[in-house]
Amino acid sequence: MDIKLGEDTRRRLKGIEDFCFRWKAAILIIFLVATIAMGVAATRLRLDAGFDKQLPVGHEYIDTFHQYQENFGGANRILVALGVNEGTIYTPEFLRILKQATDDVFYIPGVARSSVQSIWTPSTRFLEVVEGGISAGDVISSGFQPTPEGIAQVRDNVAKAEVVGRLVSNDFKAAMITAELQEVDPNTRERLDYLVAAERLEETLRAKYEKEGVTVHIIGFAKMTGDIADGSASVISFFGIALLFVGVLVYMYSRSIVLTILPIVCSLASLVWQFGILTILGYGLDPLAILVPFLVFAIGVSHGVQQINLIGAEVAEGKSKEEAARTSFTMLLIPGATALLADLVGFLTLYMIPIPMIQEMAVTASIGVAFKIVTNLFMLPLLGSYLSLGASYPARARKAIAQRERLWPHVAKVTRPRWAVVIVLVSVVVFGVASYERNFLQFGDVSAGAPELREDSRYNQDVVYITNHFSIGVDVMTAIVEVPQDACVDPAIMRHLDKFRWHMMNVPGVQSAVNLASRTKEIATMWREGNPRWRELPRNSAAISQSVREVQTSSGLLNSDCSVMPLVIYTSDHRADTIKRVIAAVEAFRADHPMTGVNIRLATGNLGVMAAMNDIVEHAELTILLYVYIAVMFLVYITYWDWRAMICCVVPLALCSSIGYWFMAVFGIGLKISTLPVMALAVGIGVDYGIYIYSRLQLYIEQGWRIQEAYTRTLNETGSAVICTGMTLTCGVFTWVFSTLKFQADMGALLSFMFFISMIAAIVALPALAVVLDLIFPRRQRVPAPQPAIAE
Repeated sequence: MDIKLGEDTRRRLKGIEDFCFRWKAAILIIFLVATIAMGVAATRLRLDAGFDKQLPVGHEYIDTFHQYQENFGGANRILVALGVNEGTIYTPEFLRILKQATDDVFYIPGVARSSVQSIWTPSTRFLEVVEGGISAGDVISSGFQPTPEGIAQVRDNVAKAEVVGRLVSNDFKAAMITAELQEVDPNTRERLDYLVAAERLEETLRAKYEKEGVTVHIIGFAKMTGDIADGSASVISFFGIALLFVGVLVYMYSRSIVLTILPIVCSLASLVWQFGILTILGYGLDPLAILVPFLVFAIGVSHGVQQINLIGAEVAEGKSKEEAARTSFTMLLIPGATALLADLVGFLTLYMIPIPMIQEMAVTASIGVAFKIVTNLFMLPLLGSYLSLGASYPARARKAIAQRERLWPHVAKVTRPRWAVVIVLVSVVVFGVASYERNFLQFGDVSAGAPELREDSRYNQDVVYITNHFSIGVDVMTAIVEVPQDACVDPAIMRHLDKFRWHMMNVPGVQSAVNLASRTKEIATMWREGNPRWRELPRNSAAISQSVREVQTSSGLLNSDCSVMPLVIYTSDHRADTIKRVIAAVEAFRADHPMTGVNIRLATGNLGVMAAMNDIVEHAELTILLYVYIAVMFLVYITYWDWRAMICCVVPLALCSSIGYWFMAVFGIGLKISTLPVMALAVGIGVDYGIYIYSRLQLYIEQGWRIQEAYTRTLNETGSAVICTGMTLTCGVFTWVFSTLKFQADMGALLSFMFFISMIAAIVALPALAVVLDLIFPRRQRVPAPQPAIAE
């Protein structure tokens, strides 16, 4: 036991130990009943995706989004493109299929029916100049007949309706159906089940119409979520593979099947409790958060290996299983609780990010870690006191320990002053380089399509198809322009809007931009026989009014009293740098071209939502890390009452975090709402490693051992378990890189890297830093403990 603990603390620990082991049978029965009850509850846990959960609360862009969502649409769109392999869409067969598909989309649960649009819907109209003025009509009239003449008329109407590139592909080989989804199903009045919606899209569109010789391409949040959920089955499979790796490597380390099963069973028990409590509290499991419980499981294995390491060592020294379990319980209760509380506080700080999905992840992770305190620090040693390791185990354990003991003196050379100084200097350089490279980290998506899915996935292939065949792109941002009432006939304001559109059209990544000014110019040209030389805004209110009155509010370019006239910006992708350029361009125009009565607000559309999420993550990330570090420093300090412990545990943690962000920047992994919690969980492993290493190192230093020998003993008793855990988790998680989900593959690469460097930092950088601190701030002289000479 750490000699720095006061007598009162020792007495309390002894009292807790005696109570727990006196009533261990009753306590374990309670744990068993809780596991069964929670297991029953956990069977009701369901995947729970939601669009609104991703919307930051209180952000400027989201306030704009909510205010104008009803009038100008939201960001939760679905796009369905039906294409032909040969010929064009102007055939009776294709137009029939397009009509049926439009009707099917109309009746999908959760679809805002007024938002459904294709060339078949009445909201799609054309304008043309006739002898008596301008004539308007539906692109496909109610009396349409699929005769050659009727189809020819549709072709002409499509050209006049300016829908080529939007609802009809540029090569006339595909047609688009668009719709908005509502968060509440209007039929059931219940929250929309996005997984059911995705399934309906597949059943009523792709499965039905691809049999009729057309290709069906579907994108949107609901479809992406459904594909991620379908791929999440691989998460379970790879979790099983990782579990197998963990079992094999832990057995190779412990040389005991019993000690191998023990930490895995206890961690699985806490996982069952976690799932059960989530169900009882009314939470589901978001498809993008499905990795979180299994990462918390990894933390449990990490702590469990420390327990079985000490139990095995005590048995090898001839102690009974009861004595070994008691020793493990008492010696690891404080450092284990400190490490897990540091993890818990770190995850709770994620709740400060005002995004419901991240807050849900924070609750999920915090519940899991809280249960780890019970299962790893109480259940495991209590179970260990019942399990027999066999008569031959002590000999096997002593042989394994002896083999490892030959390695540790070489590793402990990092505590020699000259090596320690070199390691600290190298760490400083690496930290500096990593901090610089962190500037290239993207906050948001770094690739087109859905980055959670592979490039060759059906969803991303659909994205490529739609992007290649249509001009509008699949990503849209709407800048809301608030103006005085009836401003749509004000020439000065209309010219200002036209200048705004031209400014945005010249931003890299913008495919097209549409507003009332651009539509007015098109109609004005019609009044002048379609001559492109007259494609200008009229110079007086009467001429502008003549064109504006032909634009319907259903176009999304104005409201009923002309007090809002949005600019709809279509981009080539939703990469983080694209979104930043578009946002910066809007803000630059707003700052450089102020106009009385005109207020440009950001932003609606799916890019507006993404911009808000990226902005929240970027501004919250450093604050969250700061709070995590402060919490870890506080917990470590009150545990050891030693400022050296605080520095030695936190500095390697900061180094690993910086290197982790460097890794993300190099390998194109963006920091966003789905990856930020994973990074926080990875950092939690580093906290655990450092606290266990320093706890034992400080014990031997306080006893008067020279630091190199103290560290050799630390490695033999604790460091070997840290290395075992680090290698086990690294190898197990690395199998994820072969997952069909790119998100899981990226996280597998990131986490295996983080687990490995966290282990290296704890084994190498932490003791080296301790030595350098002792060189600069020497400890008080102590009576040296008897120890063997160490060959230099």
